[in-house]
Amino acid sequence: MPTISKKGQLMPQSPIRKLVPYAEDAIKRGKSIYHLNIGQPDIKTPQVALDAVKNNTIETLSYSRSQGSDEYREKLATYYKKHQINITLEDIIVTVGASEALQFLFSSIMDPGDEVIIPEPFYANYTAFSTASGVNVVPAICDIDDNFALPTIEAFEALITPNTKAILICNPGNPTGYLYSEEEIKKLAKIAIKHDLYLVADEVYREFVYDGATHYSILQEENISQNAVIIDSVSKRYSMCGARVGCLISKNKALMQTVLKFAQARLSPPTYAQLASEAALETPQSYFDDVIEEYVERRNTLITELQKIENIKVAIPKGAFYCIVELPVKNTDHFAQWLLEDFDIDGETVMVAPAAGFYSTPGVGLNQIRIAYVLKKDSLIKAVNILKQALKAYKD
Repeated sequence: MPTISKKGQLMPQSPIRKLVPYAEDAIKRGKSIYHLNIGQPDIKTPQVALDAVKNNTIETLSYSRSQGSDEYREKLATYYKKHQINITLEDIIVTVGASEALQFLFSSIMDPGDEVIIPEPFYANYTAFSTASGVNVVPAICDIDDNFALPTIEAFEALITPNTKAILICNPGNPTGYLYSEEEIKKLAKIAIKHDLYLVADEVYREFVYDGATHYSILQEENISQNAVIIDSVSKRYSMCGARVGCLISKNKALMQTVLKFAQARLSPPTYAQLASEAALETPQSYFDDVIEEYVERRNTLITELQKIENIKVAIPKGAFYCIVELPVKNTDHFAQWLLEDFDIDGETVMVAPAAGFYSTPGVGLNQIRIAYVLKKDSLIKAVNILKQALKAYKD
């Protein structure tokens, strides 16, 4: 019988999506589910983006350029300049979502056996991209009791070996909602320069920062232009997850020439989605003001309700729309499945993402879940109440 590759066997399941079959079965049995498990915003996509596709006059849907259209990249560069990131279209390669950007990057800067340091917990697909590239993840462990703040510089440097090629952060963070301060970015920049590493920032949640805080990008640090790489996407910013348009940004010419070779191998990013993404750049600031106000209210509602539950810990997110919650259970994989299979209140239950899949350290995060607060406030209150009652009924 033909065999499966070792890489394929090692590829992890998504902690976000692996419970989908149980959710589908629950729905077939008549249950209604509050989805706290996935970061699919319910915010409407800007109409200007939808209209760009509806009203276009394309007669032949051709390939675009492998690096993305000049028109879109030029407008992207203008967008970043508004955020104090001074780049040109030549510093941008458009990708099929941020996921492809990370895959291209890992293939361009690391060989099998090389290492990338990532503050943990981290977006689960970073492990998948690393596995696909034969790269080893080295976790810099962060703690819920410290609200998942960055480890000390000494702790970071202790992880660096001759095989270390990059440090990867998500800012603001998925799954923690942690927002890196300007001081922390500067510290990481010094490490990258000192040890000749790439500093990679997944900045797809840049707009979503709260409590008067300001997002500070790694490319605002001009002295690390050859070390810095930004990963970005339209998915969350404009509630356009289905467009699958992202980008990779760097001023390192050798890196960009290498990434372009991988981009050429997959031919081109989607033409219609680029039209929508280009048009989305015309979205007024008022759109983001309203969205951020809504997410702040949702976050505050969620945290307030969660803190009413005995024996849990919850990290307070400063950005994005996720938080990590520590529950009084031994294994949240089992608990999350039980919620879908065996528990409901008046036909309603909740779906959460077990947090162990956001850690690479074995045995860590087994009693934690990630919640995405992408539901309306009334739904969040109902969902947390179901969670509260479920914890009372659940037996490990």
